[in-house]
Amino acid sequence: MASSPRTRNAGLEALLVEAKWSRGQFAAAVNRAGTEAGLTLRYDQSAVSHWLSGTMPRPQVRPVIVETLARRLKRPVTHAEAGLGVQGGAEGGRDTLEELVDVGRADMDPSRRGVLTAGVYSAALAVPVFPALTGRAGQEDAGGTRRTARIGAGEVTTVRTMTEKIADILDELGGGHARPMAAAFLVNTVAPYLKAAAPEPVRKDMLAAASDLVYLTGWMAMYEREHGLGQRYYVKALKLAGAAEDHVTYCRTLRGMSLQASNLGYGTKALQLADAAAEASPKAGPRLQAFLAGQQAHAASMTGDRHTALARLRETETALSKADSRREAVGGYDASAYQFHVSHVLYEFKDLKGSIQAMQECLKVQPRQERQGRLHSHALLAQRQFELGHLEAACATWHVFLDDYVQLSTARGDEHFTTMRRRIQPYGKNRAVRELGERARDVARAKA
Repeated sequence: MASSPRTRNAGLEALLVEAKWSRGQFAAAVNRAGTEAGLTLRYDQSAVSHWLSGTMPRPQVRPVIVETLARRLKRPVTHAEAGLGVQGGAEGGRDTLEELVDVGRADMDPSRRGVLTAGVYSAALAVPVFPALTGRAGQEDAGGTRRTARIGAGEVTTVRTMTEKIADILDELGGGHARPMAAAFLVNTVAPYLKAAAPEPVRKDMLAAASDLVYLTGWMAMYEREHGLGQRYYVKALKLAGAAEDHVTYCRTLRGMSLQASNLGYGTKALQLADAAAEASPKAGPRLQAFLAGQQAHAASMTGDRHTALARLRETETALSKADSRREAVGGYDASAYQFHVSHVLYEFKDLKGSIQAMQECLKVQPRQERQGRLHSHALLAQRQFELGHLEAACATWHVFLDDYVQLSTARGDEHFTTMRRRIQPYGKNRAVRELGERARDVARAKA
């Protein structure tokens, strides 16, 4: 039986063109890098021709090829980009950094994002526990080759500062603008930092800083209703946090995963993740305790456990009263967030009036600069006022929602906008509804 023809390696071919290398020059560079990895390689241009025609190099040589190209191009190159499959031979055995680069590069490219976000959220996903992750990620080296760059505390500060700036842009302009920036920064700056040589304390600090950024990027993907992608980012944030021995970001990420599950209606899964986050943070400060307990209350209410939900709310309030005045830019928790959780719990237990009052309290104390959170809160408040039969009040709140919506690029905002138009459509004879509907049409044309 004739063997099937090989598929030409277009990825490797494109990288060689970008590197401006002949096949002989590439082979010689791979041989030199192989020496650093303890391999005696004698490749020539004919070997490269075979690779380009679809022949797969030996497994131990593939990371050397990838590292050789990355050094020449002065940017991260992954096995998938080079047409060499995936490191470890399967998704579960891949290098965490390579996964991040592949996902981030696709996320920052609009032409590829459709394929990237087609992944389905898995409610049955097994979450890696913290002890099993310690020291596992971030240790990978390309076939044992020497790391040529070196980083220090300054680069860690750069990553943390940029993460805070991206969080500010998320609040002010929406995830549609902020997430591509996060993905580009992750690929072009953070990934090379993670591959660089560093003293052990700096290496762990960089892993922790990267984990924070990846968590924020996952949060934005979740907020943009791209839940499969958000879950992928979250799992990678867990791995980086584990490698950094950073309990705080690990727990914060689990809490984000719980919120994602609750947004999708998986109450039991949300509670499992929220409880796991709380259990993994024995040394949490009061603000983090409040952050985690608030989500536990929300998730418990989704399962119908009124006693636990209210007990967790009391824990949240107590912890928040002990917290200092500083609120983190990423994953922060304050009185507004607490009232938001109170509103959710009351809504789950059919106390619509109490839920509305709590959401109004949430908005009273919500920082003005947090436009994205304010938009979401106003949308929920309007929907609950509408459910209660307070049509004019709902329309007034939806007008405030539109004030923020026109300034933001946000898929969740788009969803709220669609919900608003659908709900008011049968009430066209009402003056408040007519005025809101006319404004909504103007906004829709401007957004188109």
